[in-house]
Amino acid sequence: MQFMVSLDLSVVNVGLPKIAVALGFSPLGLTWVIHAYALTFGGLLLLGGKLADRFGRKRILLIGLGVFFVASLAGGFAQEPGQLVAARAAQGVGAAALAPAALALLSSTFPSGEARVKAFGVWAAMNAAGGALGVLIGGVLTEYAGWQWVMFLSAPMSAVAFALAWRGIAHDVPSAPAGRPDVLGAVLATAGMTLLVFGVVRTDRYGWSSARTLITLAVAVVLLAAFIVVERTTTRDPLIRLGLFANRAVAGANGYNFLLGAAMASSFFFVSLYLQGVLGHGPALTGLQFLPFALGVAVGSVIAIKLGYRVAPRVLLIGGGLMTAAGFAWFSGMSVHGSFLSDVLGPEIVASIGFGLCLGPVVSTATAGVDPTESGAASALLNSSRQVGASFGLAALSTAAEHRTGDVASLEAVNDGYRLGMSLGAALLIGAVLIAIVVLRRPGRVPASVDQSDLTRSPSVTIR
Repeated sequence: MQFMVSLDLSVVNVGLPKIAVALGFSPLGLTWVIHAYALTFGGLLLLGGKLADRFGRKRILLIGLGVFFVASLAGGFAQEPGQLVAARAAQGVGAAALAPAALALLSSTFPSGEARVKAFGVWAAMNAAGGALGVLIGGVLTEYAGWQWVMFLSAPMSAVAFALAWRGIAHDVPSAPAGRPDVLGAVLATAGMTLLVFGVVRTDRYGWSSARTLITLAVAVVLLAAFIVVERTTTRDPLIRLGLFANRAVAGANGYNFLLGAAMASSFFFVSLYLQGVLGHGPALTGLQFLPFALGVAVGSVIAIKLGYRVAPRVLLIGGGLMTAAGFAWFSGMSVHGSFLSDVLGPEIVASIGFGLCLGPVVSTATAGVDPTESGAASALLNSSRQVGASFGLAALSTAAEHRTGDVASLEAVNDGYRLGMSLGAALLIGAVLIAIVVLRRPGRVPASVDQSDLTRSPSVTIR
């Protein structure tokens, strides 16, 4: 399921030009094929995690898969722009339900020990492989089968996942709710997250200093601030307990994840544009050239499993972050007269292995020691930090690259913009490493800032 959700974030991108021609999208309208998925996925994640905790993770996961299946078929049969955008939005709704539920099930099934290290290593490999192979699969399907198949592809995948989940996952008993659901908090959080993602992704048309962007982001901040006030004072069952953030493992892992998502989303964007726009490669070949990234992440995930039996996740987060940053710094030397072998393959391998080293540990750290009744909320929070980080990173770094390029349309100027974007991605990863060093603690140390109620409810909590 995680492979499918990750793949669906990237599989459509390569086919956008042919989708525009086939359905008659305007340049502005075409962006909503991406934005519709991002908005519903990012905006509804916290609600999806809470529903999983309250009504049962397997139940919400199966509902999410059903929605995803129907939406994928509807997207493939779309005959006009509005139908495809609506289908992509529905896919985001399904993903927002199934992603936190699946991760919460994984966390509760493997609460500790070597099995947890291996489980999250496999999860990390599937997550990154889906994103990388999505570019390859999208390019091949678009060029040789038709754009419709980038939508149809998810239907059989979700059907198989549904059958496996139905038979292979035990029914979990949802925890007894602490009170009536916090409807106001759910509305405020969903509206605030949706507006936040909306304001960021629309910076491709309205700049960061435009009135539209500033007003949208200001309203989003107000809604999220109101959500925090409601969560602090409500007598109902809160959407997410703010005491989770007192756990430094949760707070630190989510901060790390935010910057990691920001850097990785922009890297896919810049490298894809470099291969097609500067080197002149076609969509299918570009997709094939992302295959070493998927293999590198798999290698990094296997190394993380082997090392995870002996070293703390904090060490892997630091080492993996530094290695990924080194790959990004190497990418910043891309030449307008370069080639895939000389300018892309080497840094792609280094960055992907580093990414594989840190992806599993950051997820494990963010969910370790969390009360079982809140594992869905913690999983949704982690997915939200990655999604919002990706939106912010892509918008901010692409704006910086465009500013560096300026009004000059030469390949040299465009390439300089891509190089700057990769350099800034390396800086974001260094920031993530600093979070791991400063915020995350070594095993065995429980900071005073941890809410003592957390320790009472979950005596085995370990801050890593």
